[in-house]
Amino acid sequence: MRLDEKMIASIVEEVLREIGMGSGSDGRFERQSGDREQPGRFGAREDGMPPAARRDNDLHDITSQEEKAKPTLAHPMDQEALTRMMGKTTARIGVGKAGPRERTRTWLTLRADHALARDSVFSDVDEGLVDRLKLVSVQSMCRDRNEHITRPDLGRKLDQEAQQKLVSACKAGVDVQLIASDGLSSKAIEANLENILPVIEDGLSMRGISTGPAIFVKFGRVAVEDAVSDLLHPKVVCILIGERPGLGTAESMSAYICYQAFAGQPEARRTVVSNIYSGGTSAVEAGAYVAELIETILKEKASGVDLKH
Repeated sequence: MRLDEKMIASIVEEVLREIGMGSGSDGRFERQSGDREQPGRFGAREDGMPPAARRDNDLHDITSQEEKAKPTLAHPMDQEALTRMMGKTTARIGVGKAGPRERTRTWLTLRADHALARDSVFSDVDEGLVDRLKLVSVQSMCRDRNEHITRPDLGRKLDQEAQQKLVSACKAGVDVQLIASDGLSSKAIEANLENILPVIEDGLSMRGISTGPAIFVKFGRVAVEDAVSDLLHPKVVCILIGERPGLGTAESMSAYICYQAFAGQPEARRTVVSNIYSGGTSAVEAGAYVAELIETILKEKASGVDLKH
């Protein structure tokens, strides 16, 4: 049976009448007398505040640690134990269900964390940070962020312009060449580099280990340190790079250290210090450890699986 427009209008009018609304002569919906909202202003409030403003004032940042620490599981058997468990992991526990599905809040938090992870991959490192740390800034052979994501091979190489800049601005043959790169998380660099780099530099200086000006490579991959090594010939290269973000954090950084690196070398020659961020190994603690580790690598003249320590 097909419904004509008059029948549809009649059904709508009946439904609105049952919920306390009706349509005026001009076709606009009006609430019946006694309702809090004024006639002809559907969605308005007595205090004059528009609905959008009211909603914005009531919103909470569901990605904040405070909000994530709140269990949404209804009536847990041991509330105290659940709270302790949630404080020990970023995993999504204690979220509860709505019927057979996750709660709306859980789904929204998941989507928000996913959005933050994507932002970290596709955003650039603050140029002010690079300037403050006085890094020699160059770019890999990737022309833009999309090429950086889709062509990791180009992120491992330096073009002619970048090579010339490094040769003129950096020192050749130093003990250690420090490098920083956005990698797959600009937020990791912004959150950690300013704390870890000075600690590494000071730690190496105290040990009598020479370093050149630190380098920043935009759109870089881990193996771009091999290209730098081929160009400047340091004994050791160490790249601090943002790791691929997960839904738990987008601020995790790693240090990849290699003795006498060269392009095309096996990945097993790299020594890695990973999980550098506020929820793992702090930047300051990691910086002290990296400096100590580099001293060991120089002493043993080996890195990666060849390093015995």
